[in-house]
Amino acid sequence: MSTQSSGARSAHADLTADDPREIGGYRLHARLGAGGMGVVYLAHTPGGRPIALKAVRDEFAADPEFRRRFAGEVASARSIHGLFTAQVVDSGVDAPTPWLATAYVPGPSLQQVVEGHGPLPERTVLLLVAGIAEALQAVHGAGVVHRDLKPANVLIAEDGPRVIDFGIARAADATGLTGTGLRIGTAAYMAPEQATGRTVTPATDVFALGVLAAYVSGGVLPFGSGPESAALYRVVHEEPDLSRTAPGLTGLLRCCLAKHPGDRPAPSELIDAVRTHPALGGRLEFTDGWLPSGVSHEVAAYGRTAERIHAQPTRAARTPTVPAGGRAAADGGDRADPAPRPARGRRRRRAVGVLAVALLVALAGTACYLLERRETAAGDSSDVSGRPHRPAPRPSSPHPSVPSGSPAGPRYVPDYADAELTAPDADYEFDLSAGKVVPAETATWYLAVDDGEFVLPEDSDAFAAAGYVLSPADCVRGIETEPVTTLPFDELADERPFCVRSPDGRSVVIVRLIEAEADGGPVTVVVSRHDRKS
Repeated sequence: MSTQSSGARSAHADLTADDPREIGGYRLHARLGAGGMGVVYLAHTPGGRPIALKAVRDEFAADPEFRRRFAGEVASARSIHGLFTAQVVDSGVDAPTPWLATAYVPGPSLQQVVEGHGPLPERTVLLLVAGIAEALQAVHGAGVVHRDLKPANVLIAEDGPRVIDFGIARAADATGLTGTGLRIGTAAYMAPEQATGRTVTPATDVFALGVLAAYVSGGVLPFGSGPESAALYRVVHEEPDLSRTAPGLTGLLRCCLAKHPGDRPAPSELIDAVRTHPALGGRLEFTDGWLPSGVSHEVAAYGRTAERIHAQPTRAARTPTVPAGGRAAADGGDRADPAPRPARGRRRRRAVGVLAVALLVALAGTACYLLERRETAAGDSSDVSGRPHRPAPRPSSPHPSVPSGSPAGPRYVPDYADAELTAPDADYEFDLSAGKVVPAETATWYLAVDDGEFVLPEDSDAFAAAGYVLSPADCVRGIETEPVTTLPFDELADERPFCVRSPDGRSVVIVRLIEAEADGGPVTVVVSRHDRKS
């Protein structure tokens, strides 16, 4: 999920009345973000260096298995000393509320950069690939596999990228809190072995790096957008579409995106390929000009904001805002929580829980030819094997049948699919029957927007998936066992799906929150409707 405010980006939010003022001896100055795993704060060392300190949520703190794994992951993370990673500086694994502190990175995430400035030049992408590959060398050298490498987990600093968010998410992966079958990771960036529940290895992160680079270069995901089930199906069964990627990158990225882990290059091979790429001329350096000027100016603004906050007294805001950026080095894309305010318009209903959903799909591998040390010329659209690239075909239906391992239930057929809708403010709502935006209080089956959350009709039920895949059948099962009747934006990060069932029970819509601006601004969703077949 992306959140933005009008005008300049804000990297921080004031502390709320419920926030502590000190953790582990570190004085807290502001919120950097909050989400399902915990709250991230801007703090400073006694010597004045800024750090990102993440406090784990109470439900994880109360789980002994999480604590055990968290302590092990923090110990591993402390041994990671790469220049392109955010260094762990301190932790409190035995504290009543476990916490982890890393070096603060004054810059936006790569996701925010692409959203705000568009695709990046070929030279910038090549340098990012080299920097992130070096970060992966450090991570893998410590015996850690990241498993959720994506643009939201790469921060952009003046001297290169920083890979963040390893440790806490991995510690939660095997606890009961994540739900049976849920895998840590973001669907669009998962490798085939990760999507199918097989063993992850360092090659899993190389696949994610290939997806990341293709997205940053072309502005679109190589396996498409839309429902997570469809994206994962294409990851496992189809070749990537690199038609929007810079031609000089396609050969390199195609090898990263090989279906079989053994066919992907090692990070060291990626660095060598970038160094010898014609676009760099042998100069692999993060010097002035490696970023477009607009991005460079934005990065510089983050550092000035952190300095101003450090110079001011600690504040507690009456109504904290949702920041647009400044994700902490200790977290991968969590956001600041909007403060609750009185309900307006239609009545709110209380949430009662979420249910994890798993996807099991059959693995179909395709070999990638071994990476050659010399990249193809910048104008050549062939891969490293010398064969021309042809965009991969797309399935005729945007909803391919993907077995979920669940018992058979009612059959559903699509009505409308992947309708991208934007409600300008709370005076508009989403008409789920028609798949369009209408003035508030006019639709019968609707999804309204009110003070940082979605509001449902009292005669509709909903379910929020803890994973990245949600089918109509899974939706119905989830509603019957763990219905959810309010849907706060901050619980729907990373476009995790939720669904709403119609009052007559014959239709469901599957929704992903794409973007929500602060202070009641526009909200964008992607919606697909499915009707039960008679």
